[in-house]
Amino acid sequence: MKKKYFLIVLVLFGMTSSVIAQILKNPQDLLNNPIIKTGHLGISIYEPATEKYWYNYNAEKLFIPASNTKLFTLYAGMKFLGNQLTGIYYNDTRDTFFVLPSGDPTFLHDDFLNQPVFELLKKTQKPIVIINQDQQIQPYGKGWTWDDQSEAYSAQRNAFPIYGNLLQLKWTKKNKIHKDSFAYDLNLLNGDITDFDFLKKTNSESLENVIIKIPGKNKFEISLNGNSNQLTQEVPFETNSIETGVHLLQQKLGKSLILKWDKVKKESFKPLYSQKTDTFFKIMMHRSDNLYAEQTLLMASEKHLGFMSETDMIDTLLKSTFKDIPQQPRWVDGSGLSRYNLFSPQDFIYILNKLQTDYGYEKLEYILPTGGKGTLANYFKSDSGFIFAKTGSMTNNITLCGMIKTRKNKTLLFSLMLNNYVGSGKLVRKQFENYLHEIIQQN
Repeated sequence: MKKKYFLIVLVLFGMTSSVIAQILKNPQDLLNNPIIKTGHLGISIYEPATEKYWYNYNAEKLFIPASNTKLFTLYAGMKFLGNQLTGIYYNDTRDTFFVLPSGDPTFLHDDFLNQPVFELLKKTQKPIVIINQDQQIQPYGKGWTWDDQSEAYSAQRNAFPIYGNLLQLKWTKKNKIHKDSFAYDLNLLNGDITDFDFLKKTNSESLENVIIKIPGKNKFEISLNGNSNQLTQEVPFETNSIETGVHLLQQKLGKSLILKWDKVKKESFKPLYSQKTDTFFKIMMHRSDNLYAEQTLLMASEKHLGFMSETDMIDTLLKSTFKDIPQQPRWVDGSGLSRYNLFSPQDFIYILNKLQTDYGYEKLEYILPTGGKGTLANYFKSDSGFIFAKTGSMTNNITLCGMIKTRKNKTLLFSLMLNNYVGSGKLVRKQFENYLHEIIQQN
């Protein structure tokens, strides 16, 4: 009797027996895997064409999403930033060139050779005044780990990023001081050496050269390992709101700048556009760039609310654009660096469905990495072109959300979230890969 009732349910959901066998068999393989069993797993598989879930497991529970948070940030950016990023707002008066920062993180970033903002600033012969509206942007997000501040993925947020708010450093074997080098085996590839205080430390316990940022200061401790093959390193600098960036720009331009704290009306300023948003978003999602994501929310806030506030922007989105989200999340930053973030697997089905409905599959296929690309470089190589997804990872947490096209030309949205596991992240990702590969191949 139970078997007949089960078959009736399957027919009502419009699934073939082969599909059901595949969907129900594989999760058991996943659930019974030794490393998966150490953690808490959530699964949601959804078919937009039929508006039906194929499978849910803990899909309504909240998980730490890590960088999958960027999918919600991506939607906000696509909704409010238009086709091009606003590099700056400017007011070219008779005797002064005024600059109002827009939060654009591509300024003098080596991702982009074309730098229209810099070229305009270089071209003008008038005094340049950069206006700091003192918007009280916190350099770090809520719940960010304090001892990550020396890592490139923890660059500080602010209204006027420059060089990705990172020092780009190159190790050398030279110990001479001259204009563009550092005595302790470092060449500074951007900025000016006089802006930063480097302290040499010997006898590194690490196998690599290590730079540690002193909290709250542009002072860095350096541990050297003479046998290291490490050639380059990036380390965040203290932005001091926008003061450090303005000074670095001054060095780059070779002329003085005036930094002024003031409140101004944006209506008197013109926008100067910098980069195409699709190109920017593709880099953000392929590399899972945290600063790009954080600045996306700030730029979206500036566009929609008239000021830069990540907190206010998130609150506004949850009360308006995302008011019908399946489970109310806890959302605190744009990048997913914070462990305070909590979303359900169905929440990610929701945002993926919203992205493809409002902006189309083709755009998502361009922006999200597929197998063998970006953060999926080592996974899904045989399924390249059949999966487009965002990865998320932090210690003991792995997530993967995106869309797949099956061999029988079905399009599915999926969300896999594993929290608090113990073991190798590579093994978890391999289990996720095996599970989705079988769905792609057999349906």
